[in-house]
This record gives sequence, C-alpha cells and structure tokens, in this order.
Amino acid sequence: MRKLQNDELGRLTVPDFKAAEKTGMVIVLDDIRSLNNVGSVFRTADAFLIQKIYLCGITATPPHKDIRKTALGATESVAWEYSKSALDQIRSLKALGYTTVAIEQAEDATMLDQVRAKGTQKYALVFGNEVKGVSQEVVNACDLVVEIPQFGTKHSLNISVSAGVVVWDFWCKMKRESSLKQ
Repeated sequence: MRKLQNDELGRLTVPDFKAAEKTGMVIVLDDIRSLNNVGSVFRTADAFLIQKIYLCGITATPPHKDIRKTALGATESVAWEYSKSALDQIRSLKALGYTTVAIEQAEDATMLDQVRAKGTQKYALVFGNEVKGVSQEVVNACDLVVEIPQFGTKHSLNISVSAGVVVWDFWCKMKRESSLKQ
C-alpha cells in the first residue's frame, strides 16, 4: 500500500465546501474552555460537512492562534456563530425543527450505539465543558441525552474526541438510513 499525497485526496476548496450540501447536523459547544478543543471540533465539522457550529458562553471564537493551530483552516470553511447562552441557542434550534441532543452521562441516557439517527432529521449535537459537561439546564431542555459507552477506568472522553465519535456515528447512521430509502 502506498500512502496518498494531499493532492490525491480530492478535498474540497473552501468555496466548494461552502457551496456543498451539508449534513443535517449542527454542533453546539456549551462553555468549552480549551481553544485547542474548539479548533479540533472545527476540523471534525469540516470533515463531515456540518452546517454550523454554535459557540456558547465562555467558548472562545475565531480568530485566535490556539484555535487556528488545531483547526488547520476549518474556521474558514465551517460556518459559526457566537451565542451568549447555550440554553437560548437550544430553544432557537428546537424552534427551527432540530432534534436537540445533549452528549452527556445522565439518568436514562440512550447509549450511542442504540441511537437511530434518521437521514431526513436535523440534529443539534451539544457538547459541554471539559470539567462540568453540558449544563443541567441545557440537558433538561434537550430532546434526547446520548451517552458514549465506556468500559475502562475513566469516566469521560475529551470533548474533541467525543465530538469526533458522535459526529461520525450520527453521520454513518444518517447516510445509511438515507441510502436505504433510495
């Protein structure tokens, strides 16, 4: 096997990305402290054609060198918006027809492998603070709480890792469900 060169990967240009049809997902970041985590989520959002990222509360916004360091240009391709309140943003997204999904460990949470994401549905995936997680008021406002099953000694994953796992899982399920209807 030969590794592919960057020019062989068929990546979209920024204008092509902006014009491309997006998945039915947005990401909401609720009080993320680490600018490197914010940048990493931008890269994940770029990889899976996420419609928009909502940066809420204390979450930093571009341009910033620490976001740029991990985003590698994805702040130029992925649409984003700042919102002072994650709770207000969740309410707005619900009014626009999004199913709001808190990624959190909570009573009666649905395990990620049990989620049935529909290709025709719009999802707002909410990721929380590195220490406190998604705020309780935001969890209460969401339509669904999803937990990533874990089997080791630690109780959580880094938020950027969680975003990658959940977005990939939803993307696969949504694409599979869409292809079955064709």
